[in-house]
Amino acid sequence: MTDPEDPGGDPSTTTIVVDTDAPADPARLEAVAAHALRVLGVPQEAALTVTLTGMGRIAELKEQAFGSHEATDVLSFPIDDPFDPAPGPIVLGDIVICVPVATRQARALGRTVDDEMAHLLVHGILHLLGRDHDTAARERAMAREEQMVLAGVAA
Repeated sequence: MTDPEDPGGDPSTTTIVVDTDAPADPARLEAVAAHALRVLGVPQEAALTVTLTGMGRIAELKEQAFGSHEATDVLSFPIDDPFDPAPGPIVLGDIVICVPVATRQARALGRTVDDEMAHLLVHGILHLLGRDHDTAARERAMAREEQMVLAGVAA
């Protein structure tokens, strides 16, 4: 895991920021992110930040971004297109995961919280790469891609 206070850190690593008291496994999420980025062909030097937060903060972010003040499971904020040949460092973007919502969803789906968080992380990465689920066909395609990536993640 990189040190968020060290701006000179290795840009090819994922930064995990824990902004909540809820249980989370940052090391596993870092491994999931590395696997997903590799499988999805994202250049090795692309930087990614993942923030684990609570209900209040994610509702604030959703209101700022989408005008709706409600908690959600994951938000993605893309910055650079990793496949654009422009020179310079690549900042893929930011993903924010709401740990309490992920915990509730995990229980409802019969998954572990770690598995649900991994799923939300991969979902968020796919959004950063331009995937969406705004139609039934695109939702199915995105779900298949999520499953393909998650199939290679160690439990």
